[in-house]
Parts: sequence; C-alpha cells; structure tokens
Amino acid sequence: QVQLVESGGGLVQTGGSLTLSCAASGIISDAYTMAWFRQAPGKEREWVASIMARDDADYADSVKGRFTMRRVYTENAVYLQMNNLQLEDTAVYYCYAVQGRANYWGQGTQVTVSS
Repeated sequence: QVQLVESGGGLVQTGGSLTLSCAASGIISDAYTMAWFRQAPGKEREWVASIMARDDADYADSVKGRFTMRRVYTENAVYLQMNNLQLEDTAVYYCYAVQGRANYWGQGTQVTVSS
C-alpha cells in the first residue's frame, strides 16, 4: 500500500518562504512521476510542479522562478521550496504520485499567506 504524507505547511507573511515535504512509503519506484498540486478555497485543484522519472522539474507559470521542486530518490521523498510567497499561494498543497494506472494522493497540508 502506497502512502504519501505531506508536512511543512503553515502560516507565513507575504514574501516569506516555506518548504513542503512529501514522504512516500510503499512501492514508489524511480519510474513514478511525482507532483505537487494545490487547491484554494472555492477553486479547482491545480497542478503546481512535477518531476518525471530522473528528469528535471516542470512548473506552472504562476510559480515559476519562486518555487523549486526537488526529488531525493534515496529518501523516497519530494520537497517543494516556496519563496516569495503571495496571497494567491494560499491553498491546501497535495503530493501526488502516478505511474500508468496507479496514482496516489497525500492528505494535503495547508499553506496560508497573510499580508
């Protein structure tokens, strides 16, 4: 059974930084694509960043240049370094893993940016 557990969310002022972590347990091979999504109140869940197997990270335009996703294969973990946070970054952030038909979501971690 695969489990994804996020941590690192919290309350931060605009311009601040947070680092989210996602620890994967179970059978998560290097072939899985790992991603971060977020869902703001009243909005649909949206893709933030992803790393395919042994590839570079891709980012949504809204976070490019401010967020950095890192994957540590030896730890079975991914991280999302978020800098220069803005009010519109407030959301629940979810970790996601997918390979073929197998896909898994974490429970989410709240990020709140205040002015």
